[in-house]
Amino acid sequence: MTAPWRVTHVITRLILGGAQENTVASVLGLRQKPGLDVDLVSGPTTGSEGSIESQAAAVPGCLTVLPELVRPVHPWLDLLAYRALLRHFLDHRPHIVHTHSGKAGLLGRLAARRARVPVVIHTVHGPSFGPFQGPLANMAFVAAERLAGRLTHHFVSVAHAMSRQYLAAGIGHPSQYSCIRSGFDLAPFLNARRQPDLARRLGIQPGDFVVGKVARLFRLKGHDELFAALPALIERIPNARILLVGDGPDRPRYEAMAARPPLAGRVIFAGLVPANEVPEHLALMDVLVHLSRREGLPRVLPQALAAGVPVVAADCDGAPEICIDGETGFLVPPDATAVLVDRLADLARDPGLGQGFAACGRARVIQEFPTSRMVDDLASLYHVLLQRHGLEPRQRDPSQG
Repeated sequence: MTAPWRVTHVITRLILGGAQENTVASVLGLRQKPGLDVDLVSGPTTGSEGSIESQAAAVPGCLTVLPELVRPVHPWLDLLAYRALLRHFLDHRPHIVHTHSGKAGLLGRLAARRARVPVVIHTVHGPSFGPFQGPLANMAFVAAERLAGRLTHHFVSVAHAMSRQYLAAGIGHPSQYSCIRSGFDLAPFLNARRQPDLARRLGIQPGDFVVGKVARLFRLKGHDELFAALPALIERIPNARILLVGDGPDRPRYEAMAARPPLAGRVIFAGLVPANEVPEHLALMDVLVHLSRREGLPRVLPQALAAGVPVVAADCDGAPEICIDGETGFLVPPDATAVLVDRLADLARDPGLGQGFAACGRARVIQEFPTSRMVDDLASLYHVLLQRHGLEPRQRDPSQG
């Protein structure tokens, strides 16, 4: 029997987030593919964002946690993390190292090339540089990505926008990029229904127009832009209620803002909810708003559309690839408060408009975002790259053609 190809994924931490959910789903799905032996290396999971580490840890032999691999820049720990990754690669001798996120992406690719791993892949889940930070930080991150890019055989982008941004920054060549959507389990969202008990528990009344947001309570996620629009929104839509799902370091600041008139009693903080409860929270919303300034392709947009909820999103990064303006939702320019209020008022005034958006969006999501499609596309890419780098072809999954 032919020995399997060994593949190691590397990520900085396994918090509750899109990149992390993508990575764990990829690893667990690829482990089911014939001819692949896949494991995952992560740093410790810390922070208020929650954890999905248990999903990978529950599978014997799947997860290795390196205490040295921490998210903040820490020269001594970063050196130790690099050495730990190098030891792991030398011990396991993977044919492919596939990295995710900033810190793990840089250290993992450096260690993989030092260990002479035949194929090195990096997934671009979101930009590490851009207008959301200052010029010095951008110079440093672009330089780091260019260095790591020279050690990378192929890039996987969750959105075409990410490929364009990285190519524009001089990172890699077009032939090195593939766009593979960040798939997820569609069934819980397709089957999501409004739960009256949950609505009562959160204080949502029949007849409320619920504007929802699912994101970390953090400055780059667009909560400030939403709060700036709320006074005008409440004036236009007197029955508006705001449902915020998520937690994070800026929660006390937003709670203080929500306690002042005219917002008092209008904003509901659901907090961090388990991933399996996100669909039922989405089902309470009349519209999902996503105003993030830094995102690859936010998974909550296709998740909301799958749940039958129209979306309004900032025209940023990969959002326009799923929030098609006037077709699956409304796109608004960043910081365009008046436009945001107008679009939400349009949806409040005409429920049929939102229902049409959601139906169109759901059809796109069913086609583009199943986990099985993501896993099949990754497995096919692996086989192509292995052959391209002179490794003998091995038995393939017949389902991949």
